[in-house]
Amino acid sequence: MRVGVAAGLVRDAIAKAFDRNANEIEKTFDIVGDYGRVAQLAKKGVLKAKIVVGSPIRVMLADRAPDLKTALSEFEKVAVEWKYDGFRIAVHKDGSKIILFSRRLENVTNQFPDIAQWSKENIKAKECIIEGEALAVDKHLRPLPFQVLSRRIQRKYDIEKMVKEILVQVNLFELLYLNGVSYMEKPLSERWNALKKIIKETEHFRLADHLETSSYEQANKFYKKSLAMNQEGVIVKNLNAHYQPGKRVGNWVKVKKILDPLDLVVIGAEWGEGRKSKWLSSVILAARDRSKLVSTGRMASGFTEEQLGELTKTLKPLIIKEDGKIVTVKPQVVLEIGYEELQKSPKYESGYAMRFPRLLNFRTDKSPEDCTTLKEIEKIYSLQRGRK
Repeated sequence: MRVGVAAGLVRDAIAKAFDRNANEIEKTFDIVGDYGRVAQLAKKGVLKAKIVVGSPIRVMLADRAPDLKTALSEFEKVAVEWKYDGFRIAVHKDGSKIILFSRRLENVTNQFPDIAQWSKENIKAKECIIEGEALAVDKHLRPLPFQVLSRRIQRKYDIEKMVKEILVQVNLFELLYLNGVSYMEKPLSERWNALKKIIKETEHFRLADHLETSSYEQANKFYKKSLAMNQEGVIVKNLNAHYQPGKRVGNWVKVKKILDPLDLVVIGAEWGEGRKSKWLSSVILAARDRSKLVSTGRMASGFTEEQLGELTKTLKPLIIKEDGKIVTVKPQVVLEIGYEELQKSPKYESGYAMRFPRLLNFRTDKSPEDCTTLKEIEKIYSLQRGRK
């Protein structure tokens, strides 16, 4: 909610108000994507959510594996797919009507008219919901950093100009619904084979790079090729598992060369000094611990002047309290933060702090509900230098 109430509190409030189980409420929300509609269903006593084309569904998420060998050993039958440095997108097709949703469940069809047109032309199905990753690419189809793509995501005007300036490529990997049939309870092997049959591939609208193998040597070669193409690594997927929206249940595990960056929420900031006095030049960051946010460090360096200007412009309308130079802001802005190492720290509520944090991206495609959890931070910390 805009006042900063976490979705978990809204879920629990609905459960209490209508005497329902909180997990049942959340499971319905994963499909419906709107707590207002969930509250109406709970009031009626009907929580059997159905997939509706045009209504966003929360995406399934990947856990983290320490290395490729470990990831491959976790499942009996595996698929290995490239992990793209892009923007998760869901395509809803109903006849000639196309609606695109972000992982934040926001309608981004207007920002990506090119993807909408490709979907209309190259999906051979009357009605479906599919997922993929959109990348910014150059004219030779080489991937560009997410920062470039974020300009497309945020743009509300001059769309045609931006479409020409920032080219995109869509890499498809999931099928959730096809011609009246839900595929979420079907195994990934069946979902992937059905997806392949309905996609007419082009250079810009294609199936994700996908390999099914039990061979470490083949998978490692595939992984190294991903890194050579400036992608983030691979995701190892359980071919026997069904799709679980909104969940990080371990049936998808990502393998990356470096430790995961953290997606953290800005909860406070401090006005700078001297020539930086016009900017909020230091930010207080937080991770999610169930239904609350816990501070996880401060970042006061590594910003360019352009980034400081953008950050200040974004945060000023969100200020809810000022104490001298320190401000408290509504928790709405998510930043992707790189760091050298995670350290234990009693200074912050999470118990952790980042060594040498640096801004990687403004994650306009993510909400506070999508930010890194304390549990994930603990896992990353345990993976550092083989800690157990």
